[in-house]
Amino acid sequence: MKAVEAIVEILKREEVEYLIGYPVNHILEYAARWDIRPIIVRQERIGLHMADAMSRLSSGKKVGVFAMQHGPGAENAYGGVAQAFGEGVPILVLPMGYARRIAHIRPNFNSTEAMAQVAKTTEPVTSADEVPNIMRRAFTQLRNGRGGPVVVEVPTDVMDEEMSGELNYTPVTGTRYGPDPADVARVAKTLVEAKNPVIYAGGGVHYAEAWPQLTQLAELLAIPVCTSLGGKSTISEEHPLSLGAGGLAYPKAVHQFLHGADVIFGIGCSFTETSFGIPMPKGKRYIHATLDPLDLNKDVEVEQSLLGDAALTLDAVIAAVEALIDGPRDNAPIAAEIAAVHAAWLAEWKPKLTSDQNPMTPYRVLWDLQNTVDKNNTIITHDAGSPRDQLSPFWRATKPLSYIGWGKTTQLGYGLGLAMGAKLARPEALCINVWGDAAIGFTGMDFETAVRERIPILSILLNNFSMAIELKIMAVSTEKYRSTDISGNYAAMAQAFGAYGERVTAPSEIIPAIQRGIAQTEAGVPALLEFITDKEVEISRF
Repeated sequence: MKAVEAIVEILKREEVEYLIGYPVNHILEYAARWDIRPIIVRQERIGLHMADAMSRLSSGKKVGVFAMQHGPGAENAYGGVAQAFGEGVPILVLPMGYARRIAHIRPNFNSTEAMAQVAKTTEPVTSADEVPNIMRRAFTQLRNGRGGPVVVEVPTDVMDEEMSGELNYTPVTGTRYGPDPADVARVAKTLVEAKNPVIYAGGGVHYAEAWPQLTQLAELLAIPVCTSLGGKSTISEEHPLSLGAGGLAYPKAVHQFLHGADVIFGIGCSFTETSFGIPMPKGKRYIHATLDPLDLNKDVEVEQSLLGDAALTLDAVIAAVEALIDGPRDNAPIAAEIAAVHAAWLAEWKPKLTSDQNPMTPYRVLWDLQNTVDKNNTIITHDAGSPRDQLSPFWRATKPLSYIGWGKTTQLGYGLGLAMGAKLARPEALCINVWGDAAIGFTGMDFETAVRERIPILSILLNNFSMAIELKIMAVSTEKYRSTDISGNYAAMAQAFGAYGERVTAPSEIIPAIQRGIAQTEAGVPALLEFITDKEVEISRF
């Protein structure tokens, strides 16, 4: 068996169904021979984003895989690997590498070395006989501990090298670990005695599939729950104890209850300080439950900590809390307070959310979108900048993994690949990406990939012909040179690719256009709806 055949056979045994990539990488051709469907993208970064979504939507159990050419292909892929690293998403990256004799000679791009700073592990295949060991190590890292990209570089001269014996490989299983019982007891006592506790849930709750336990603990102690963007949808945002998600923009209740808390219990989160997330208030008592000890005391000073899988951690905390109280606390008073804050905040924003102005406000587009789709069968993601800040505070996610949120690093164009990967993972769902005219400039050509590879997503484009979020900081450049202006007819672009494209200019046409777009996706055709909006820059931030 050749090294390349061994790699593909291992992917098959690890239940990989799709291999996303860009040629030339011989693993792509051999994958097709092994009945693993290759998905060929127009640029490498999009393919990595697709693999990213596939891992997220299986809670890391089925890993997204991406393969690309050595040299320029690997160089182009670097950004996608970095984005997944920032978000803690487990993906397997299989770059070809230069032949071993020149792999370390300048200026040749060596993925093992160059990607080490943005990957969980990197390793070259040194010989065909080492393939099973290297792949075993790779999948062990992918299925254990904090997520992140794992890079296995396959030199061109190793691909056809023959193994000396039979392939001996058993699929890798994941292992979970939980916190020290003594630490759990202390945390439980602190939560029970807290006057105004708040739970802050991150993406680790998704990977642990700890959604029932999160809701159970909240209801047990009548604790309000807010999430990071990555943790959005870990609790139904229609639950009376849900505050919403904290990104750069956020519902008023998130700010009010975090700042009014005496104890903040972070579960499945890193508490990473980022320009695109809500700042954690100073002077609070923090409990940090995380899988990765490197997160502890990184950006937030922690009083108590719990190390381990979020589900095992919450199970242990719930049991310890139940031993300290007579029964569940009354949720009604705190739920009423949350509802009142939310209603007042929503009333302030309702004029924008329902405005009939023309050019239309993007808030009206997204409000009508939310009230048109079946949210229980929808997976949506934002893009960087204004689409993120206009969507995340107001979209109320109802089911786990129905919203793909992100924000530690914010590469423009990320959302398109996420929506396509989501559709591959959940073909029965309506998969939506919301982006702006800046984001489509980065990755818009890969809308053709959605058409060619038969991936019927719904793409919502907010087009104001401007880099609106930069207007305040580039006033002179804009006035003198129109530096923030952007142009394009993106509905026509989608039509040219063979997709359904429609440009919408009137508020009264928003819902009918969305309905037409959904109908196209149900018929197997990707749809891009281009809404001409004003240069809205106001966001929900307190």
